[in-house]
Amino acid sequence: MQFGAGVVGDKTVALMDWSVSNTYKHLKDTEPKSVMDGSLIPNIEPIDSAPGGTSSDKGNHLTKRKKTMTSVYLRFFETTSDGKNRRCKFCGQSYSISTATGNLGRHLSNRHPGYDKADDTISTPSSQPLIVIKKPQTQVKTSHVDLDHLNWLLVKWLILASLPPSTFEEKWLCNSFKFLNPTVQIWPTEKFQLVLTEVFKTMREDVRCTLANVTSKVSITLDFWTSYQQVFYMSVSCQWIDDLWSFHKLLLDVSRVPSPCGSSEIYQTLLKILKFYHLESRVLSCTHDNSTNVVHACHTLKEELDSQKANPFCYIPCAARTLNSVIDDGLRSTKSVVAKIREFALEINSSPEIIDEFNQFTTTYQEGNWKFPLDVSARWNGTYQMLDIVRKAGKSMETIIRKYDEMLGRLLLNSAEKNAINIMHAYLEPFYKTTNDICTNKLPTVGLVLFFMDHISETITACRESRHTPDWLKNAAIDMTTKVRSYNDQVSNIFTYMTAILDPRIKIELIPESLNLDNYLEEARSHFVRNYLSNHFASMTSSYGNTQELDDGGSNVSFAEEIARKRRRASMGNSTDELTQYLSEPTAPIFTDVLEWWKVNSTRYPRLSIMARDFLAVQATSIEPEDLFCSKGDEVDRSKQSLPHSSIRETLCVRSWTECGMKLKFKSTEIDYDRLMELAGLGDNVAPGGSEKKHK
Repeated sequence: MQFGAGVVGDKTVALMDWSVSNTYKHLKDTEPKSVMDGSLIPNIEPIDSAPGGTSSDKGNHLTKRKKTMTSVYLRFFETTSDGKNRRCKFCGQSYSISTATGNLGRHLSNRHPGYDKADDTISTPSSQPLIVIKKPQTQVKTSHVDLDHLNWLLVKWLILASLPPSTFEEKWLCNSFKFLNPTVQIWPTEKFQLVLTEVFKTMREDVRCTLANVTSKVSITLDFWTSYQQVFYMSVSCQWIDDLWSFHKLLLDVSRVPSPCGSSEIYQTLLKILKFYHLESRVLSCTHDNSTNVVHACHTLKEELDSQKANPFCYIPCAARTLNSVIDDGLRSTKSVVAKIREFALEINSSPEIIDEFNQFTTTYQEGNWKFPLDVSARWNGTYQMLDIVRKAGKSMETIIRKYDEMLGRLLLNSAEKNAINIMHAYLEPFYKTTNDICTNKLPTVGLVLFFMDHISETITACRESRHTPDWLKNAAIDMTTKVRSYNDQVSNIFTYMTAILDPRIKIELIPESLNLDNYLEEARSHFVRNYLSNHFASMTSSYGNTQELDDGGSNVSFAEEIARKRRRASMGNSTDELTQYLSEPTAPIFTDVLEWWKVNSTRYPRLSIMARDFLAVQATSIEPEDLFCSKGDEVDRSKQSLPHSSIRETLCVRSWTECGMKLKFKSTEIDYDRLMELAGLGDNVAPGGSEKKHK
């Protein structure tokens, strides 16, 4: 945008020029010193040139001169060098010189709404200053935008997009708002940061109140990463199952682990978070990321909790990270071939023409239907699709490569590479099905994941022992076996045993053989009797009885119902009978909703169901499996690694809490964004909490 000189009345004002290329240019000497400087677009009343005068008779001449076109719209157009066209100064659209001014006005109204309300006037191409005169009509008032509305909407945008408050230091972004409405004043970065911090503090107190009302034990998961500023962070999440058998997960905090980021620093940071939420005596388990320092930190935490004679505590490794590492070992020998296939997929994704041809070939060769764009991420699901292309659409791939030989010829696979990919695809197919089931399962319990990991172990063993397995794959299988055994060693304990058997789909029947020890069953009985007897049962039976009375509504209970209730109470007398009866019944189908099963059967097993609520909340993975195996994880990692230290904690926590259904709050005021959007669209002026504000 270039500034020229213009005259309004007796005053000289700055004029803007929008070039034909539609590029917004600034002269250095007219740039504002601050993004929030209102002088960038001076506040000038809408002005217009006077209508052009008609031709007048001179003397006694009979012929009138042709009317001169001096419409108000012409100042937004410039005449081309050949004199045959007029070109819009905003977008460069050309019109014939004979085009009626009404059509020019419609172009401005449709393509550039608000052109006549801008604070800057448009310079003429000539060197002469433009003389403009105020219109005698009443000025058109610019639409009013409540600035708090806009800034609060921008707060939510920053949170959901995981962007830092410094985003609004970008001049082009602020200038765009000012072009739409010159009265806009975006908050400075410092105010956005203060508001975000206050929102975080307010919502964190709500999280603490929520956890204070949780009646069951809770489990925690840990995740770690390093930001672009080389700061080491730990996120701590909490999981539990409520009285209605609904699963809950909340992010507790995102904390910087101080240097040197060892096990001691991790332990101290974790303990501080647990104490803030008063969870140190209620936490049942911790699922970690398998790193050595974190294992040592969890061991120290266990010793601390045991010394306080708190509830039993156990820490377990992340099954998803173990499985991902095992798969990487398996793919090691074919990485160069997979890279060629991925490059082919990238080329297809970038060319609609090649996509159409590929689809035609797959139809001709009956090689299935393919969804574009192809998943080319380096994560496991994307890598498996690369194997899928060769295995299921090999002819189509080869045909495309040969047709575009000059561009893609280097990606043609030889027979040995094709054979290696086919072998790898067949070997890793059970791994893909396993990760897919874990990602899509509503609640991947420890018992279910151990069941899957046991199958993976059997698959690797069969590959290693087969006479038909090539040496390069056998060597990979040996490394894979080592990692699976290490995982099994860490999870083979009484704690995971109890967690697994309380999954009605697993029980003892489908539990891994390495975990199915006779002494574990006796220890499980002992734990059940010791920790889930009278104290838990008294409160439960009281509430159960009250619920029955309310349900009866004062009506007479049938004789059969009375007998049934007596037998239920009698069966509750011996706690171990519940566990024996539960384990003696057949397992539920694998597709069964575990929480729904326990919700229905909790009256049959009143004491055991309390134990199940505690243990089924224990997580088999430290992060969402989908974030690790699918391309979604790329976006998650970018948002975590790209935020600065000044706002990462507040941004990630508030975003997670709002995604869990919590309302965004500022101090004691709840920000009703649905109402805010509605009122902003109507142009109303309301406070952030949704109440109308009266102008003084």
